Amino acid sequence: MGSGAAMVVLGLLGVWVGGHLFHVMVALICGLMVWELVRMVHPDGPPVALQLGGLAGAATLVAIYLPPGFALPVLLAPALVGFGQLAAYRTIFMVFTGMVLLAGFGMMQVRDDMGFVWMLWLVLVVVATDVVGYFAGRTIGGPKFWPRVSPKKTWAGTGFGWIGAALVGYIFMSRTGVGPQLIGVSVAVSMASQMGDIAESAIKRRVGVKDSSNLIPGHGGLLDRFDGMLGASVFLLITGPILTPGWLV
Repeated sequence: MGSGAAMVVLGLLGVWVGGHLFHVMVALICGLMVWELVRMVHPDGPPVALQLGGLAGAATLVAIYLPPGFALPVLLAPALVGFGQLAAYRTIFMVFTGMVLLAGFGMMQVRDDMGFVWMLWLVLVVVATDVVGYFAGRTIGGPKFWPRVSPKKTWAGTGFGWIGAALVGYIFMSRTGVGPQLIGVSVAVSMASQMGDIAESAIKRRVGVKDSSNLIPGHGGLLDRFDGMLGASVFLLITGPILTPGWLV
């Protein structure tokens, strides 16, 4: 509970302040997530994990200050560098590292371009998906979503996670004056966050670990806590040009 409270306070502070502080925070988180990923797929090479994690964090921070056309190759470079250095699970590393860095870039763009309110919306959609889905799954039970990869995830929890995200969309629609399409976008972002969760669970199952690391007491690693945000942020980064300004009507 203490670790969770600390994460909430630090996260809200970073989102509220925005700017350089938020950029540095996101870059640090992305670097640590790549460090965790390398340690999972290459546990015998700590120096490689530090090097690739540091490169990923630096690339994320530099990219947000570049025009998008120059930012994209910077964001993908750490994935290719690691592909050439690792002996196993290279494709997993390359794909997931690219996802991590693009997600970090997407989060920074949401905060910089759309402001605090819409960054808060993104966070709350992901949180509602996780929390409502968790309690619904525990209470209702029923058929499992993908028992071989995520034994505790149920179809009931998955569906109620969409409902929780829809409620967040409805609240923000009512408060901001945007159109009802925001509800549908919120559900789609919820689905993308669940895909991020499932992808991270599949990687852990493949490499045979329970948690991505022990960085956060009682919670595991940063990948364990931010996997849903990764999927949601990448989804918004890809679909942003389609949604804006369409979801405002």
